[in-house]
Amino acid sequence: MSAGAQKRVCLGVVIGAHGVRGFVKVKPFTGEPDAVAAYGPVETKDGKRRFRIDAMGMAKEAVICRLEGVSDRDAADALRGTELYVARDKLPEVDEEEGWYHADLIGLAAVGADGKAYGQVVGVENFGAGDLLEIARPEGGQTVFLPFTAANVPSVEPEAGRIVIDPPAGLFEEADDE
Repeated sequence: MSAGAQKRVCLGVVIGAHGVRGFVKVKPFTGEPDAVAAYGPVETKDGKRRFRIDAMGMAKEAVICRLEGVSDRDAADALRGTELYVARDKLPEVDEEEGWYHADLIGLAAVGADGKAYGQVVGVENFGAGDLLEIARPEGGQTVFLPFTAANVPSVEPEAGRIVIDPPAGLFEEADDE
């Protein structure tokens, strides 16, 4: 199986049960909340469980969903914290102006405009103040979090397998010192 076929995207996470008939509340990570059910069956992070999913409505910031095989509150509540994934190739393509799926960025080489190798993108995080690229250094050690801004990342080139970065002065050197 190719690396692209193995890529998956997390559409949301179960945040709890809803009612007594096995419905779950899902915090969506999609542009449109009910899109958590738009791409076919979802599976758990470890790939061991697969569910047909139907969006039933909204409750505050969560989507109320029915997961096939989950029929009571206890089973629904046991799924709290479960991330729901689909294969990357099930999602529509995005153009550069819309951005990228996190799964498309993970694995790309982080290279300076001068060709210097800074490492590889191993994650995309958001702790509340915007997206951060987690870059693993080629020599190992601590990873570096680079704010994913136009100034720091002037070019994203998934087809070339890289992003071009212009990190703030000292960011990578501070990581070397720790």
